[in-house]
Amino acid sequence: MITIDNKPIKLQIWDTAGQESFRSITRSYYRGAAGALLVYDITRRETFNHLASWLEDARQHANANMTIMLIGNKCDLAHRRAVSTEEGEQFAKEHGLIFMEASGKTAQNVEEAFISTAATIYKKIQEGVFDVSNESYGIKVGYGGIPGSSGGRDGSSSQNAGCCT
Repeated sequence: MITIDNKPIKLQIWDTAGQESFRSITRSYYRGAAGALLVYDITRRETFNHLASWLEDARQHANANMTIMLIGNKCDLAHRRAVSTEEGEQFAKEHGLIFMEASGKTAQNVEEAFISTAATIYKKIQEGVFDVSNESYGIKVGYGGIPGSSGGRDGSSSQNAGCCT
């Protein structure tokens, strides 16, 4: 549960771990998803090299309006960095993704990544990009009703925040 624009938002999160052996199963998760976080390890170039394939899967099997955030994980290991922040930013820019670096170990930007993604989805709902009455968009309206049109976020995160600065 998070709060955006003073509204409680419940996120349903599936971790597919990017394992190739589960790729066919992973594709089914994209159907009905409003957002995705593509995560690579900044200390392992091969994970960055897989991004184009993961992104293609996401775009092929998901709604065209799905919000996708690119996360460079393990920014606490900057001394072992194999992928520069600029490379991650450039890939995100070229593919229309939101970008952030994070650390699962220190929790740097982890919550912010989910909040930023959810806030972008929430904004799309307010703009009418998603029809909340159609559950195929991956959005279910709960007891609070359809989100209002007051716009914005609660300011609890810093979108596109850098890591470990």
